[in-house]
Amino acid sequence: QVQLVESGGGLVQAGGSLRLSCAASGRAFSTYNMGWFRQAPGKEREFVAGTTWRGGRTFYTDSVKGRFTISRDNTKNALYLQMNSLKPEDTALYYCAGGSNWPPDNNWGQGTQVTVSS
Repeated sequence: QVQLVESGGGLVQAGGSLRLSCAASGRAFSTYNMGWFRQAPGKEREFVAGTTWRGGRTFYTDSVKGRFTISRDNTKNALYLQMNSLKPEDTALYYCAGGSNWPPDNNWGQGTQVTVSS
């Protein structure tokens, strides 16, 4: 089990950038696959990006490929999502999640709001 706390959300203009961070507590972090999900108002939660437990493989949903980059630092128990060229349709509550499964969704943070204005 890990406890996850996201930060870094905010309001940004279209074309801008944000970097989300997820701080994890618990020794299991380095053994977990990790991912970012998002949920926009009135929509289902969707997978955005994920990384395997060693960080060797990364995966992205098509709509963010080339704009978002997921990374992790197992020495700091931290997960990141660098978001560039943000679009209004990226507006959502972003969640950090982790687990031994795929997509990793056994443990969830509370979410951080990202709002992109046009």
